[in-house]
Amino acid sequence: MSYILPNPSALQLSAIVLAGGQSSRMGQDKALLAPQGVPLLQQVCQVALECPSRVYVVTSWPERYRDILPASCQLIPEVSLPGETEPHGPLVGFAQGLAQVQTEWVLALACDLPRLRVEVFRDWMGLRLGAGSDVTALLPRDAGLWQPLCGFYRLACLPALSEYIRQGGRSFQGWLASCKVLELPVSDPTVLFNCNTPADLETVVSPS
Repeated sequence: MSYILPNPSALQLSAIVLAGGQSSRMGQDKALLAPQGVPLLQQVCQVALECPSRVYVVTSWPERYRDILPASCQLIPEVSLPGETEPHGPLVGFAQGLAQVQTEWVLALACDLPRLRVEVFRDWMGLRLGAGSDVTALLPRDAGLWQPLCGFYRLACLPALSEYIRQGGRSFQGWLASCKVLELPVSDPTVLFNCNTPADLETVVSPS
């Protein structure tokens, strides 16, 4: 698996929203769930559009989501890797999205973050300016683990990420262990809440 690294444009930031999961714990496509009146995928994209110049949605089912996305979002069909038939997980989808980006920094987001707030990312975005050239990502941490789909990555990480995947790596945590990552401050941990199960969905519909 190899990619040609595009030349970064003058744009400062893009976003990649991943919507390729199987939703096995939810029992139905969580990207289409609308606990607050708007499908989760659409809600996340609307938040993302408030921050970057372009939003890419990586999914195995582009036709399923086309009608609910803001017109300015670009769908990227996720494709299986050669010789693989099982779902390959979000890291590969992220790499496939990253191959289309032409900005120095990318905001990566999961499609199941119902409590995202634009203000959080506006606070975080300025922290990129102080990141050294050796920094791969700026991410929040929760329960001792990086939260890989709620933070920023440098486009320059694509060759190393591609090589990690070529060697069989599929874990965000495994790949990030070899990268320099700066921790983003989180004043309100609820912004990192993932809606993965029916119980999670009930929490969003009827907050305690």
